[in-house]
Amino acid sequence: MAESVVAFAVKGLGVLVIQNAQFLYGISDQVEQVQAHLRQMQCFLKDADAKQDEHETIYNLVAEIREVAYSAEAVVETFVFELASRRGGFRKILIRSVDILSEVLARYRIRSEIETIKKNINILISSLQSYGLIAVMEREGTSSTYQRKLQFRRSYSHVIEEDFVGFQEDMKTLIKHLVNEREQNCQVVAICGMGGLGKTTLAKKIYHHQSIKNHFDQFAWVCISQQWQIRDILEGIFTKLVPKRQNQIANMRVEELVKQLYRVQQEKKCLVVIDDIWSSYAWDSLRAAFPLGSMGSKILITTRNKEVAMHIDPTCFLHEPKCLNEEESWELFQKKVFSRRDDADFKVDTRMEMLVREMVERCGGLPLAIVVLGGILVTKHTWSEWEIVHQNLNLFLRRGKSRGQQHGGVVEVLALSYHDLPYRLKACFLCLGNYPEDVEIEAEKLYQLWMAEGIILPSSLEDKEKGKEETMMDVAECYLDELAQRCILQVQLEEYPIRCQGRFKSCKLHDLMRDLCLLKIKEENFLKVVHLKRHKNEQQLVENSYPSSSLSSYRSSQIHRLAISFDENVDGDLSLLKQKQVQHIRSAVFFYGRRCSHRLWEQIKPCIFNHLKLLKVLDLEAMGHRFFSVSDLKLPKAIGNLIHLRYLGLRYSWFNKLPSSIGKLRYLQTLDLRTLSHPLMPNVLRKLKLLQHLYLPQSLRIENGGMLRLDGLDSLEMLENFHTYYCDTKDLFKLTNLRQLREAKMWGRHEDMINYLFSISNPNQQLFRHSSLSIRDSDIFSKESNLLTQLLGCHHVHKLEIQGPIQVLAPPIDHQIISLYSSSSLTQLCLEGSLLKEDPMSTLEKLPNLRSLDLDEAFVGKEMVCSAMGFPQLKHLKLKGLHNLVRWRVDERAMPNLVTIEIRSCKKLEMLPNKLRFVLPHGQVLIEGTPEECHYSPRSPPPLSRSRSLSRPASRSLSRPASPPPFPLDPWDFFFQPI
Repeated sequence: MAESVVAFAVKGLGVLVIQNAQFLYGISDQVEQVQAHLRQMQCFLKDADAKQDEHETIYNLVAEIREVAYSAEAVVETFVFELASRRGGFRKILIRSVDILSEVLARYRIRSEIETIKKNINILISSLQSYGLIAVMEREGTSSTYQRKLQFRRSYSHVIEEDFVGFQEDMKTLIKHLVNEREQNCQVVAICGMGGLGKTTLAKKIYHHQSIKNHFDQFAWVCISQQWQIRDILEGIFTKLVPKRQNQIANMRVEELVKQLYRVQQEKKCLVVIDDIWSSYAWDSLRAAFPLGSMGSKILITTRNKEVAMHIDPTCFLHEPKCLNEEESWELFQKKVFSRRDDADFKVDTRMEMLVREMVERCGGLPLAIVVLGGILVTKHTWSEWEIVHQNLNLFLRRGKSRGQQHGGVVEVLALSYHDLPYRLKACFLCLGNYPEDVEIEAEKLYQLWMAEGIILPSSLEDKEKGKEETMMDVAECYLDELAQRCILQVQLEEYPIRCQGRFKSCKLHDLMRDLCLLKIKEENFLKVVHLKRHKNEQQLVENSYPSSSLSSYRSSQIHRLAISFDENVDGDLSLLKQKQVQHIRSAVFFYGRRCSHRLWEQIKPCIFNHLKLLKVLDLEAMGHRFFSVSDLKLPKAIGNLIHLRYLGLRYSWFNKLPSSIGKLRYLQTLDLRTLSHPLMPNVLRKLKLLQHLYLPQSLRIENGGMLRLDGLDSLEMLENFHTYYCDTKDLFKLTNLRQLREAKMWGRHEDMINYLFSISNPNQQLFRHSSLSIRDSDIFSKESNLLTQLLGCHHVHKLEIQGPIQVLAPPIDHQIISLYSSSSLTQLCLEGSLLKEDPMSTLEKLPNLRSLDLDEAFVGKEMVCSAMGFPQLKHLKLKGLHNLVRWRVDERAMPNLVTIEIRSCKKLEMLPNKLRFVLPHGQVLIEGTPEECHYSPRSPPPLSRSRSLSRPASRSLSRPASPPPFPLDPWDFFFQPI
């Protein structure tokens, strides 16, 4: 890991020299000399990192090297900050008032500090050489190069279906007890076992099993873990069991939630899965919501502690899965390694099989360890590479045995997976320690944090092939993909993927992998993780502490990154942020409970803006709450002093005013302003020349009136929540690097907007290559008859919402129209109030990539027909307010991939299509406001009381309970909602 710190310092210094030439005049040569010295030292660190656990002195040397690298960056960054502050910000050099003497003294001081750093580096290099360490140059073609990362782009099928080996009998046994209504005293079924055994995977298989779906009426899945909030857990369950009442949750007291949950489980057969519950105390907080002893409803829990299961219900059915036997272990390994190889020439001979079988045996039958070992070997291609892994595994296993760790062998197998990572991926992995346990980590935000940390730099793109438009976000996705390929983390795919937005929606660490991450974080002094929690009516500041190596380790008092999480209603003492050791912090990430108190914000504010001058990452997501008075929550003017900031996150916060000093953040790459408030914004965003990702609020006010200017954002690649009410459409044509325009609201009628829509529908244009649009309050389609046809067939629009009368959807279908639609990238379409006179299905079914269709008061005719082979990719269909619809015919070969159907307020519809009976066993149907005969058609689905209601998820929050994989799907919550 020291290698990665030094490598990033080398590149970081290079960026500082380029971006701050006006401040580093006269000393840039010395900075470049430090770069060269660090680069020389980096060559020794491959060997030193490999040997540091064997020699205490080497271990301490490596730790010192890390601190020297951090210090080199800090010295230069501090100097730049001081000069920028004296010059009153980044004004032109000739228009400044500056204390010349102070600047001369500052330059003298930095020269002296740089000389000291150079001497220290030379001493460390001599020490490394004296211990026989050799300089190792990274060879071209290794797995850490950018080209290697690009080779990891695959179909990603492994991230959807987890390999399931050895637990078939366990699943049958558990399902039998869950659906057996004769066992009145067995309402709780528990899966117990050590971490990594596959308890959650087994529970997911059961949760989605057809026998379970047929037996129970309602389902809920929550994850408790070690950090949990009682209200979040109750809301998560209530949202799943009673989806129609989701909007009422915010106004319910906890007592009312408990009462309602108790009642619904008495009235319906409910299955509630409580995953990863650690303590009896957690259950005691939830007990009143569960009517133990009632017929029908069941609870399935997973836990590592049998005593927790027996505490919940002494009569529960307790099941303890066994570890895999030798053949099952080998079968799982083969699925993870050999089925995922792209190199057809790769062969495993008898010698290699014997070697691998020995390694698999050392995993002790634990599925997680086997999967992680497979993730290591899938990246190796020769006998010699496999033999090195075998040797390292034996070394790590001996080390675990000598430390006497519980399940030491398993922990060391996981540690080997970290040891095998290229240095860039090690840093990526350690950044995951920012997040609390069991949090679904948003992939796009993770990429942006990696970029801000300097893990992914523009220079990383030098290796790309000419002519390919790869960005830093593309590189970041490759990194996450490789971590997934190595089975170090679990990923979830986007349901509607588009190339430039990325295919991954989120990722998550297994508990044991997170334990490893926190262990390495402490050993490497990478990050300080603090959790402020309330325990037995007292507030405690708790650090995540894990035993490090048995070697006595060098410890620096400096903190480089900080992640602080708070329980609900905890104020706490943040004196830590005022100490000298935090002055060089590069990253500060805060996680709150449901509410951040006024007192807590008043403590955080001076700590950040007075002490953390070198911040590159500041994440204040969910800061504040709606009960703050208007004058309370303003982003301080001092935000402009954080000149090194690359990432500023204010999503879900309640900041109501942003200062004009935000325009001084010249290095900002990502600005997330998706607040829950209606903020007053200065018109300064155009000054952020390096900004690549801009998320605007859903609504905003412009200081001094006028339109928000976006011209000048030359580096902008992604823009979200553009709105014609407060943004000028002309500015879009000036954003020459824009790749994504998300959730753009084109409301009203503007000549520039019409020009933009015609431009975006032009297949030859290079701007706005991926757009999602909402068009409202406009009559443009009645006057521009070809525009809608072009938008539907546009290669650049993937999501489209149109509100208002259209009357005519498209001209008669001919070969030219069919050819146009064949290139359409549209995946989501919502037509509201369109009042179409002709059946829209004959047109829309030609869209080859359409996956979600929402027709709300969109058709005034009496009959709709979906023909054979129509809607080849459609998964979700919603029909609402089609008041004149009488007949709806669907060919048996139409909509082959349909998963969910929602029909509301179609009062004249006589009968549901026969097609629905093929959908119901695999999907969901919700029918409301239709004639009774629709529900009881001889070949249609069962009555509504036995059909599966679509559910809406709770709003996303880091503190909310986790959900199982993306099934059941929720198709109706995607149109222009905050991400």
